Order: sequence, then C-alpha cells, then structure tokens
Amino acid sequence: MKTVSSFVDGLTSVLVSVIGLGIVAGIVFGGNAWFVGDVIGTIMGYVDMLGSGGLGGLVVLLIVMGVLGIK
Repeated sequence: MKTVSSFVDGLTSVLVSVIGLGIVAGIVFGGNAWFVGDVIGTIMGYVDMLGSGGLGGLVVLLIVMGVLGIK
C-alpha cells in the first residue's frame, strides 16, 4: 500500500508541475501554445464552474486543495 501511495504522490507532483509549466508557457507563447494547449482557458473554465456552483463549488475546491496538500 505504501508503494501505491508514493506512486500517486509522485504522479500528482509531476502533474502539478506540468500544469505550472503549461500556465507559464501559455503566458509566454500566447494562450494556445501548440505543445501545451489552452491550459489557462481550461483552468478559467474550471474556476468559473466552481464559482457558479456556490457552496458546492467551495466544498469541491477545499477537497482538491486537501488532496494536493495546498494550505
């Protein structure tokens, strides 16, 4: 079980880094860079979806932050 947990933690860390790279590449190379897609637009869509969800959106955001370990 510890091996699976460390694998998931490592994979999550890599994916968060890739998202960060996509945001920076989107800012530097324009909104729809060919190698990362429209990361900023996708994130803005998720934020809009969470915002329109009201309290449910806030609960989901808190759960995601807890899973990713964001304080």
